Amino acid sequence: MSARPSTVWVVDDDRSVRFVLATALREAGYRVDEFGGSADALAAMAERGAPDLLFTDVRMPGDGGLVLLDKLKAQAPQLPVVVMSAYTDVASTAGAFRGGAHEFLSKPFDLDDAVALAARVLEGTTTGDEDVATAASVSADVDTAPTLVGSTVAMRTLFRAIGRLAQAPLSVLVTGETGTGKELVARALHRESPRAGKPFVALNTAAIPSELLESELFGHEAGAFTGASKRHIGRFEQADGGTLFLDEIGDMPLPLQTRLLRVLAEGEFFRVGGRELIRVDVRVIAATHQHLELLVADGRFRADLLHRLDVVRLRLPPLRERVEDVPQLAERFLAAAAARFDAPPKRFARTALERLLAHTWPGNVRELENLCWRLAALAPADTVTAADLDAAMATGTAVQGGATGWEAALATWTRAELDAGAPGILERARETLEGVLLDVAMERSGGRRSEAAARLGLGRNTLSRKLGPGRTPRT
Repeated sequence: MSARPSTVWVVDDDRSVRFVLATALREAGYRVDEFGGSADALAAMAERGAPDLLFTDVRMPGDGGLVLLDKLKAQAPQLPVVVMSAYTDVASTAGAFRGGAHEFLSKPFDLDDAVALAARVLEGTTTGDEDVATAASVSADVDTAPTLVGSTVAMRTLFRAIGRLAQAPLSVLVTGETGTGKELVARALHRESPRAGKPFVALNTAAIPSELLESELFGHEAGAFTGASKRHIGRFEQADGGTLFLDEIGDMPLPLQTRLLRVLAEGEFFRVGGRELIRVDVRVIAATHQHLELLVADGRFRADLLHRLDVVRLRLPPLRERVEDVPQLAERFLAAAAARFDAPPKRFARTALERLLAHTWPGNVRELENLCWRLAALAPADTVTAADLDAAMATGTAVQGGATGWEAALATWTRAELDAGAPGILERARETLEGVLLDVAMERSGGRRSEAAARLGLGRNTLSRKLGPGRTPRT
């Protein structure tokens, strides 16, 4: 005797979506019922009981899909529900998973993907790793708040992962090039999590001198070292109950990596110079643009710390890999800048958008955002032309002091050295870079070491040690 075919319900106020999805599911062998709204589906459940699987849209007249999801879960907690929406962002996906959705399906979707998803759910083999999204619709409303933006497959996959992970108390490692928006991922994970009402504390470990980083993380007691006149509460204590975001974790010194490992493992630490054991409940999200596995191989990063941080890894793609998102990002940034300047909104001419799409964006989203702020301030008319764009890009290069130029030069030098099989490349590059920074800082400060140290963010003793006796400045 053959098994009873699984029952699938499709709830959507859009008749065409209901028809095509239901038809595809019937052709796959499922028993399918269609409903135009939440009330009809709930009435049918009260009469017939729950189906084996339910697809529901989010935005519908009356009770929307998320309200329906809450009511379904109250009556049938084990019912797998797939939430469908054309509005694929962190808030939508997180709301769906927070309500107990089994999966999130972005509209418009490929029917074969939707049927395959139904099969995985009904067979109990769904992993959440599959990307069933294709092209997405974009809301016409421009929200100027800093948030992750994108409608490409890569970004919608990321949004869905954030929606899932926000509810799980797991450590997350966010990887991606500089300027891709790694802190925005961390903030989204915190904002959509049960810790949202507690602090979100961010620290760029590369921006703090190594001799001060321990105190910044764990705090210190009065008298712990010279200049410690009073107790200082560190970032871990500040983030108690919430989330601590550690950016550029690959630059953390090895001794501090050991201390961080204990906090992650035990949830406790001592302040610098203290004897009181401090206990905290903190979710740590780390980020890096470096390949931590290579640092582990070089002995510059602890393998056990990497395993603690890398419970789940989220990769944020560079802008050149999702160039289709550039117009949406640019419009948002331009609107945000106009609002900040209290100026009339500007828009991009078609030729300007074409120029934006053709650019490779070595500085990623940060480069695009900075460009849009310059355009908001410098473009003379309400429509930004290609000429305006060229002028703003040239100005940006001058303002940044040729930052992209020296990075390109460094890349060229590195390729040549690697091709030549030269030894000690990294150490030589470090010595050269540090030497240039020290010499220019001493030049700008008129030889005053205290001032040069302060401007570089170093302690005076550290700068003196690096300069050494009788150092000859570079020319």
